[in-house]
Amino acid sequence: MNHFKFNSICVIGLGYIGLPTAATFAAHGIKVTGVDVNPYAVDMINQGKVHIIEPDLDAIVREVVKQGNLTATDTPVPADVYIVAVPTPFKEDHEPDLKYIEAASQALAPHLKPGNLVILESTSPVGATEKMSEWLSKSRPDLSFPQDASEQSDIMIAHCPERVLPGKVLQELISNDRIVGGITPRCAKAACDLYDIFVQGECLITNARTAEMCKLTENSFRDVNIAFANELSIICDKLNINVWELVSLANHHPRVNILQPGPGVGGHCIAVDPWFIVSSSPNESRLIRAAREINDGKPNWVIAKVNEKVIEFLKENPEKTINEITIACYGLAFKPDIDDLRESPALSIVTKLANQGLKIFAIEPNISVLPKNLSERIMLSNTMEAINADIHLLLVNHKEFNSDLIRSNKYIIDTIGLLTSNY
Repeated sequence: MNHFKFNSICVIGLGYIGLPTAATFAAHGIKVTGVDVNPYAVDMINQGKVHIIEPDLDAIVREVVKQGNLTATDTPVPADVYIVAVPTPFKEDHEPDLKYIEAASQALAPHLKPGNLVILESTSPVGATEKMSEWLSKSRPDLSFPQDASEQSDIMIAHCPERVLPGKVLQELISNDRIVGGITPRCAKAACDLYDIFVQGECLITNARTAEMCKLTENSFRDVNIAFANELSIICDKLNINVWELVSLANHHPRVNILQPGPGVGGHCIAVDPWFIVSSSPNESRLIRAAREINDGKPNWVIAKVNEKVIEFLKENPEKTINEITIACYGLAFKPDIDDLRESPALSIVTKLANQGLKIFAIEPNISVLPKNLSERIMLSNTMEAINADIHLLLVNHKEFNSDLIRSNKYIIDTIGLLTSNY
């Protein structure tokens, strides 16, 4: 089979995955056009700046924009390859919402020409890549697609899910193995040749459905293991056992590796992907559903613990009302040392506490502005400003948080084990 060569790429979606991917290809000499509906993101990138926090990304973007290898716009342009890296949320009933993939398909379809490769990188439910190919086919009946013409199709379609860790995206884009799922073997080969431009890990070829399910499986596996830790923390609280000490002791067993509990599970992947499996096989995915429900329920358990502290505080300070109580909430991101608030349990907890009438000092060192539409009772603060708050709630283990400073307070809820880190 011939080696495919691509000279230009159009990346649709310039978020936490799309922008690093676009910048990495551009750093390897490929002409890349990034597309995003957010005019602020487009403007920042064209200035050689970034709108998200990711180590070393700003330097790479600055260089590739200066070289002319990366430009940003709000609409797709003609290219050899189209990479779709848009969000895939779910609806209120946990059904997958593919509206952003459909919108991206409709936007790029007018520019397609024979020999083009379209890759869906967005984490998606099984069958989404085939659905994208159907949308493209309806928009361009003059071209042939893999579902109809198989190996002879004008357009090649593949799924290659991202599997990187926020905070190490640029490093893992290059070093991690990639799962490449083509609708046909020719599609997979073309996609593999594309990623060979910079991927040093192995490109593992399969079909599109298996590639989609692989990403969902990876994140569901992690979700189940986190759910075990979170459920264990609730049990230990009831039995008056320090869960952090317990986990440390249990992990001395050579075949046990329990994860650390927390206030829930966040991020676009682990908090969302298992529901895609549940949606496709609701009667068969009982364990995966249970894990999701445990992790989704953990924030409400944390809120209940805060309310217990509020009642305790009011009993000892009868001169105060609930609307006068201040709570210092440490962390809003979904994991340590990043600025990503997507599906963050910490943000959910803070929002619900503010809606109860409590005054919140939100300490999040990785952002400079709070998201719009948050309660006016939530104020972005820092550790020193919030140290005199009535109650302290530890939600994210950011490196900036000083456990000794926080430890001196009486009313503390530690959901991350920051105060027992010696175990």
